[in-house]
Amino acid sequence: MKKIVLFALGMVMSMTSFAQDEIERLRVGERSSGMTTVSADVVSSYIWRGQDLGSTAVQPTLGVAYKGLSLTAWGSYGLVNPADTKEFDLTLAYTIGGLNIGITDYWFSQAVNGDPLNRYFKYEAHGTNHVFEANVGYDFGVASLQWFTNFAGNDGVNKDGKRAYSSYVETIVPFKLASVDWTATAGAVPFATDFYNGWTSGFAVTNLSLKATKDIKVTDSFSVPVFAQVAANPCTQNAYFVVGLTLIP
Repeated sequence: MKKIVLFALGMVMSMTSFAQDEIERLRVGERSSGMTTVSADVVSSYIWRGQDLGSTAVQPTLGVAYKGLSLTAWGSYGLVNPADTKEFDLTLAYTIGGLNIGITDYWFSQAVNGDPLNRYFKYEAHGTNHVFEANVGYDFGVASLQWFTNFAGNDGVNKDGKRAYSSYVETIVPFKLASVDWTATAGAVPFATDFYNGWTSGFAVTNLSLKATKDIKVTDSFSVPVFAQVAANPCTQNAYFVVGLTLIP
């Protein structure tokens, strides 16, 4: 495991110069066409909304934005354990002022009750690996509030065995302390569903986390954001510690 992680970090450092040049090239068109985002994180483990989805992983992002409208592709691929879930997400979002709305198409390999062949273009309601989620939120400045609800695809079920329209709500509070950027998050599942945490019978707090991010200077003109996060899930009584770095800030 250590050899794999060290190899990955070595590749990161060798790629940073090229990646920085590529980002500058992409940004030439920002004045007229918007903004392009290219980045990737390496994390010690993949924790999502209080759930453990795998060990060490690389998580790339590619996005374009124009006048509040954005389209983002995001993925996660395990570097150590071949059995870890692979993920590919597409998000279409729009932001105006503090308000944001969006739709995300999640695709997970090895999805429960999904396609055993992991076919991406299989969209049937029963047997697909896709989950479609809508979200709405508002950024108040000192804090933001977000609501997410699954509306199609491989959603969970409720107590009656019907589609649960599984939902998740969270509050995020960013702040700065001792030259470090911090983010405090509190998240909960409001309704009964087996989509989150194996089973949640009703309202349950599932994610309490604190994340710290600091830029580590590599050269006079280039730095790498490094972050650490402590997270706990009161519902499952699990706690996690995650460290990571952004390969292409």
